[in-house]
Amino acid sequence: MGSNGNGHFQIGERVVYPNHGVGIVEQIGTRTLGQQVERYYLLNIKSSNLKVTVPFHSVSNVGLRPVVKNGEIQKILSYLEDGNGESAADWKDRFKENSDRMRTGALLDVAAVLKSLLVLKEMKGLSFREKKMLERARYLLVSELALARNCEEENIEVLLTKTLSRVNLRFPEAGELAS
Repeated sequence: MGSNGNGHFQIGERVVYPNHGVGIVEQIGTRTLGQQVERYYLLNIKSSNLKVTVPFHSVSNVGLRPVVKNGEIQKILSYLEDGNGESAADWKDRFKENSDRMRTGALLDVAAVLKSLLVLKEMKGLSFREKKMLERARYLLVSELALARNCEEENIEVLLTKTLSRVNLRFPEAGELAS
């Protein structure tokens, strides 16, 4: 099934579309734009059931990538339990830094956002936009790890709660950020 390195995905493959989460490649299509024939992926984004079209040529622009592998999961967990969650002192810089990280869509970047926001939350609470971002980071992390490990999201939540508690951070429950 897997990709052959040069950014091509197969139908049925699970991919991550940064900031939207996990999707399935439903179709690979072709359309004609003037003189140009363009190939594209049609993705179905799992959480929202949105259909998204991603032309082949913009795959690397939007950061479309396969779901993380098991080896990477370990890196992410290690980062969460011992990397520091330092972030810029000024909230504007911090917000920009975190927004940029969310845009790369790399799961380690998403984990970094989650962690820096949790540290901040302990220290002085979060603004509305930061809460929203934390909620997003939490969702992206949990949904992709659950897929990668082929288990229920609850198992991942337990795992992340345990991992973060080692550095005295509390993994938020799904409901509490939505308010």
